[in-house]
Amino acid sequence: MSIVERARPEIRAMTAYSSARSAAGRAPVLLNANEKPWGPPAGFEPGVELNRYPDPQPAGLRRLMAEHYRVPEAQLLITRGSDEAIDLLVRAFCEAGRDSIVQCPPCFGMYAIAARIQGAAIVDIPLRAENDFAPDIEAIIESVDNAVKLVFLTSPNNPTGGGIEPDLVLELADAIGDRALVVLDEAYIEFCDRPSLAAAVSERDNLAVLRTLSKAYGLAGARCGALIADPAVIELLKRIISPYPLPSPSILAAEKALAGTDSAEIKRQCLQIMQNKSPLVRLLRAQDWVRRIWPGEANFVLAEVDQADRLCRFLAGQGVLVRNFSHHPMLPDCVRITVGSDADQQRLGDALAGYDPHSDDPSGDDPGGDDPGSDHPGNNHPGNTHVKAATP
Repeated sequence: MSIVERARPEIRAMTAYSSARSAAGRAPVLLNANEKPWGPPAGFEPGVELNRYPDPQPAGLRRLMAEHYRVPEAQLLITRGSDEAIDLLVRAFCEAGRDSIVQCPPCFGMYAIAARIQGAAIVDIPLRAENDFAPDIEAIIESVDNAVKLVFLTSPNNPTGGGIEPDLVLELADAIGDRALVVLDEAYIEFCDRPSLAAAVSERDNLAVLRTLSKAYGLAGARCGALIADPAVIELLKRIISPYPLPSPSILAAEKALAGTDSAEIKRQCLQIMQNKSPLVRLLRAQDWVRRIWPGEANFVLAEVDQADRLCRFLAGQGVLVRNFSHHPMLPDCVRITVGSDADQQRLGDALAGYDPHSDDPSGDDPGGDDPGSDHPGNNHPGNTHVKAATP
């Protein structure tokens, strides 16, 4: 059975909206989309036709992304970051009140957010904290019943930073078979030595890979990502994706970045970031209020500290923002710190030199914030989340 048959039948049966640009493409005279014939006033970047709707899946960008990820174009869908791809998958495969997803907390909060918006249940298979937050592959396999349509994995994981051996992911996909689509989020893959599993999609129609230009390519503001999946899955999601996912300036920025930057340069920049992680880890280890550090394989460090809320308030007062995960039930008093530039890390070090966790509590609200959609009690709603505990 094709994995697409696990998708919602009404999505499989529907006809996609046909936009003016997707139906007819481009021509010297465009009178089919009710566009203004002239662009906006001067001051915008030349070469960007802001008065014209962009191509839904720009051919040039699609070709460049397929080349960089080394996959056929038919297996690639351009999306607004990884968030849109996650949302599309949940909406296409999960029927409200009936189907569910599997996630492995602590993890990226948008898997749960997308499921809750769709009315899908969430099966939590927690990462094994006693084993550096490694996934419990056997428990994941056992959790996949007939209601589970999607299994989300992240490698390296956010916020713990640990990676998953590619063979384990493939073993999981093979064990699950056509019961569910395994979605591997590789947002941070460029920062580690593990190979991407994008090429493995050609061999397994129940495997999908999420990629993004937000991290290693430095295009977070462009909101450009991709889903790599079986062509049948790609065609299915095209039926429900927004008519014009990416604005023209984002398309141009992504094309320039990919055309002007080879993989060796991206690897060099990522290596520099990972080298900058070493002094950050040393800085944290020198603090007597840091209990534990997870350096991880991505461009951030997770640390357990004394009084995380107080630390985040203090650093914010010094003009330094870090991410507070202390309200996640699996990450008490944990903060995530991104590896910044030399100047950023010097500023952090200077701020920490004046920090005393036992002084009077710094004033102000906690601006570090929780991970959006993280499964702390305030976000767990009865009836849509249940936990199958990992075997010790």
